[in-house]
Amino acid sequence: MVFLDRSPSFSRLLKKASLAGAFFVSAIWLGAAHALCPAPASLPAAQVQRVVDGDTLRLTDGRSVRMIGLNTPETGKKGQSAEPFAEVAKRRLQALVNESGGQVRLRIGEQAADRYGRTLANVYGRDSANLEAQMLAEGLGYLVAIDPNVALVSCQQSAERTARQAGLGLWRNDPVQSVRQISRGGFALISGTVSSVQRNGGGIWIELDHMLVLRIAPELIGQFDASRLLRSKGSAVEARGWIVDRSRRGGLKPGQQRWMMSITHPAMLNTVQN
Repeated sequence: MVFLDRSPSFSRLLKKASLAGAFFVSAIWLGAAHALCPAPASLPAAQVQRVVDGDTLRLTDGRSVRMIGLNTPETGKKGQSAEPFAEVAKRRLQALVNESGGQVRLRIGEQAADRYGRTLANVYGRDSANLEAQMLAEGLGYLVAIDPNVALVSCQQSAERTARQAGLGLWRNDPVQSVRQISRGGFALISGTVSSVQRNGGGIWIELDHMLVLRIAPELIGQFDASRLLRSKGSAVEARGWIVDRSRRGGLKPGQQRWMMSITHPAMLNTVQN
């Protein structure tokens, strides 16, 4: 668990650039990003057939590519309305692909595919810029870190921080909701106070405000400061991930909380400093 710094102390350059808009901020940030998100040599190139949404590409060879480290708002599906900034993110990713001549370079993740059969990869433009980091720097998506595909997590955290502190895109209005505001499953940023912590064979379980439980799986505990987590009762935290409604799955037992979120990397759980 790391500290989330909400102080206004950011670079003067960023403060000036934020007045000019998202694309200027990201352009300035990307000046240093090549050193932080380096593109490995000889990455294979692929032709993009179409942009599916803000974090997914369809290639001409038939593969669907889910971009590692980036989660953008959901576009409208099955009659549902698109989430805020979903279409903006899709259009921006399309513009980045167009700027790259319709070709991208792929760094396949250690876990090469997800449960839907999509290729998991970090995606680079022809100028070697990491496209996930660029989208994050413009506030058009959220950082997600899912082990073992975390090679660029530090760089991508820096990109998201740029947008967050400048109030760009999704960060224009604070998207973090309190535990008591949870009404459905899906991806969310949640703030709350640790009401209890326990460790057992199923991992570490952190309860927030007696309403939401965060689970760290046993095989991931070694990445966290477990002793600190076990002493975190009363701490204010911010967590991100996919909320599951356990009552809908028939797995809710007496005494358990209805809402659960799996924490897949330390970057997904922060102690808040006001």
